[in-house]
Amino acid sequence: MFIDAMGLILADNNKISLGDLSKPRALAAMPFGGRYRIIDYMLSNMVNSGIKSVGILTLNKYKSLMDHLGSGASWDLDRKSFGLNILPPFVNSESISAQDGEELTGLLDFIRSNRAEFVVISNSNMILNTTFVDFVRTHEQSSADISVMYNRDGIKYGRPNYVFDVDRKGMVTDMLFNPESPKSNRCSLGIVVLRRNLLIDLITDMLAHGEQYFGVHTLIKRFNVLKVRAVEYKGLVLRINDVQTYFDASMRLLDHNTRADLFWKGTPIYTKVKDEAPTLYQQDCDVSNALVSDGCRIMGSVHNSILFRGVMVSKNSTVKNCVIMQDVHIADNCFLENVILDKNAVIRPGTRLVGHSNYPVVIDKGAIV
Repeated sequence: MFIDAMGLILADNNKISLGDLSKPRALAAMPFGGRYRIIDYMLSNMVNSGIKSVGILTLNKYKSLMDHLGSGASWDLDRKSFGLNILPPFVNSESISAQDGEELTGLLDFIRSNRAEFVVISNSNMILNTTFVDFVRTHEQSSADISVMYNRDGIKYGRPNYVFDVDRKGMVTDMLFNPESPKSNRCSLGIVVLRRNLLIDLITDMLAHGEQYFGVHTLIKRFNVLKVRAVEYKGLVLRINDVQTYFDASMRLLDHNTRADLFWKGTPIYTKVKDEAPTLYQQDCDVSNALVSDGCRIMGSVHNSILFRGVMVSKNSTVKNCVIMQDVHIADNCFLENVILDKNAVIRPGTRLVGHSNYPVVIDKGAIV
């Protein structure tokens, strides 16, 4: 399996905020599914497609992302040439007082240094398990300048959404951002493929016009002057647009069919490996329909919840419909329902936190409640 393509993942999205959850980290570094980060899915998709050179374009708060990705060894991208490249802003400047367009200049240098024929570009808020082999090959055989993936269930995930109108040949004729009454249900997945030389021309044109922001949809907006082809993706997609969609997507992992689509399709999802002891289930604990990672200690009750590594649920405490991130300590006699606890939070004895399934309670990273 091989395609002559390089990859580019945009780690941030200025139209998406997860509130307190995204304060300490880039969107791509958001923990998901017990042991993963959101970027793991798209990065694994590229690696499983035979892509050997991937750039991660960051804007801010990328310390957590860099720590997670490291040298790229977990994705077999620790190579002498190409492999994984993290592209922070101001990559060519000595200080943060860089001139406008500096981030585009650094991106342009990275793309020019590669020799792949195609570039697959993706946002970081989509969770799916696929490969881009057919996507790139059908694009190569088409007359399109850019091909973009879409699916038809994006509207139900709430905003933000880019919606396409297409003609009979599947070419994009219009693109709307959060229309009040959408006439089409074709919602962009933020994944495109185009030739590397065309991308270089587009970025140099953006620099010449003083444009500072690079994004997937800034490319698609050129459908008036370029042939942009829309390609439907019919597999499972979980969209992360806000705190509510993050919570809903996490809860969907408790469904067997969802897990089968994401993890058991023959193409693995890779992540940073941490060697920890298996979870300790204390006698008389009560656990049902839960995803529990290694290193946890459970002495109370856990139902319909996701526990990341190293979580402690103490005696007589109940965790129900919750997402509990790494190294959280829940003391005795607590009751949590519809709650998202960020990393290293501490819940004191006797605490009761109850949210709604449509409005979960969110506790900051490192908070003591």
